[in-house]
Amino acid sequence: MQTLPVPSSMQLSLSPNQCQPLKIVALGDSLIYGFGDPEKGGWVEQLRRSWMLPNSSGHVLYNLGVRGDRTQQVAQRLEVEFRHRGELRNRVPDLIILSVGVNDSPRLGRPSGKNYTDFALFESEIAALLDQAQQLCPVLFVGVVPVNEARMPFLDCLYYNHVDQYRYKEATKIACNQRQIPYLDIFDRWMARGDTWCNYRLSEDGLHPNTLGYQALLEDVVNWEALAAYHPRPEYQFKLS
Repeated sequence: MQTLPVPSSMQLSLSPNQCQPLKIVALGDSLIYGFGDPEKGGWVEQLRRSWMLPNSSGHVLYNLGVRGDRTQQVAQRLEVEFRHRGELRNRVPDLIILSVGVNDSPRLGRPSGKNYTDFALFESEIAALLDQAQQLCPVLFVGVVPVNEARMPFLDCLYYNHVDQYRYKEATKIACNQRQIPYLDIFDRWMARGDTWCNYRLSEDGLHPNTLGYQALLEDVVNWEALAAYHPRPEYQFKLS
């Protein structure tokens, strides 16, 4: 059985596939929140529902996504939010799933404007966020979805583009690798499937996945080896619709 490569002091007190449910939080921006999917609520919501089967050992999953959040904002609310929620009150979760960074990368005002978060500052902020999260419990990181550049600007002022997205996600990926935090490179996976495939799975705003996009994202996530260790026992495995 696979275990996450984390220091012994941070190992789970029980094996991921044992019967007792784990307490998991998904923390990040609109990709966690599920904005753009009015039918199914995004990939986190679908995963949460799959773990709510009667008499199952499904885990408790809290969606702590906030639209528009950048890395600094996620770091500011990392610990405060989950310590006041149900089963997590006054304790830390068993696993944190992070997904953030896309809102740090856009150019402001014009295609050649400054990045919303300066790249050097982003590198320090993402490192600090990962260190902060990893001190609490094991961490998984789900990467960003490539935008539709032809639909920019977003909100008439934010110019997202693939070059900057790649730069910021690579910095995140390197920071995760340095800390042995599993990183799911959604950007590269989707780009390899072609612009037509990607754009068909994005909302009209060119930034957020649509229902079909979140379904594709869900499939990427649930088939990810790093998360597979945390699926409930086989008779309650999640089945894609």
